[in-house]
Amino acid sequence: MTNAQNAVLESEEFPTGLPEELKGLPEGVPRHNPDDQVESAVIRRLVGNWHRRATVKRDEPDLDELFELDRPDYPEGILPFHDHPTYLALDPDKRSELLSWAWIAYNRHTIMAEQKVANPAFALVMEGEYPMLQDEALTISLAQAMVDEQYHTLMHLNASAVTRRRRGRAMPDNELPMSHTAREHLRLRDTATERWQKSLTTLAFATVSEISINAYLDLLADDPDIQPVNSSTAKLHNRDEYCHASISAVLAEQVHDKLDEPGQLYFRDMLFEGLEAFVATDYTTWHRIMDLAGVEGGHEMLADCQAETSRKRLVRDYTGLHTLIERMGVQELVEFDWSKSHVGR
Repeated sequence: MTNAQNAVLESEEFPTGLPEELKGLPEGVPRHNPDDQVESAVIRRLVGNWHRRATVKRDEPDLDELFELDRPDYPEGILPFHDHPTYLALDPDKRSELLSWAWIAYNRHTIMAEQKVANPAFALVMEGEYPMLQDEALTISLAQAMVDEQYHTLMHLNASAVTRRRRGRAMPDNELPMSHTAREHLRLRDTATERWQKSLTTLAFATVSEISINAYLDLLADDPDIQPVNSSTAKLHNRDEYCHASISAVLAEQVHDKLDEPGQLYFRDMLFEGLEAFVATDYTTWHRIMDLAGVEGGHEMLADCQAETSRKRLVRDYTGLHTLIERMGVQELVEFDWSKSHVGR
């Protein structure tokens, strides 16, 4: 870890590690007591400790001072075309520009997950869409989570802004399309015919996002070679998301338990639709970046990558969803090829 990362992550303002209430829990979705009618003990502790654990409650670092110009903005090894001859033949400046664009797109996609999926799902519960979930502790935890998500949006906006300033490149976010996950959520929600289906679509996509985003953030948070501002942003965001995974798991289990059989089947189907969308490589965004960066042969390079079925997905750790399905007691009712993924224990 670099000195700049230590300055952010080991300071009094930004404590590291999991919150106490999550320590000792298995990887994936933290435990809770589903028989507790007043809500789970985990959620009550999360509510009480929010003022100490939430990133939004900490002082903000000076991102410009921490920025290191000689480091790449994104891990080159996880680009979908990192080993393609067209990319390898590009000059260093163009490759650096594509890595910067990858970071800008990463931030935009993360923001979309917060603004288009997670917060709308939390709002549905708070507004009474699921009467069986009206509990004071849960409501407060959702309000806290929504504040967290808004702050995560600000964090990623600031991280993109400092990248543009220090790299001297425009790279406007609004030139990029809506993320693949957000587009799929919108498509499935808009094609649903019943209100309950639309609501469950949003809740399912948010559940997948909140219990799987740690694996996504880890790709940058654990990389020691990239820009410290970027890895630190992912680390700080990740801390909050471990807590949100607990909240989302409680929501999903309790909603699923109260649904009738058609509702349960639809909700489970949407969970896996959400997972497929979440782990897919967003080639639509990459095609747009090739235009914006002016990469000759870029579209052909992406087409080659899409045609290679052996290429791995960006995120392959499905532990969170697998654990949730087990806790719902419906693992025998779902048809999903877990062999293509990593499921930890």
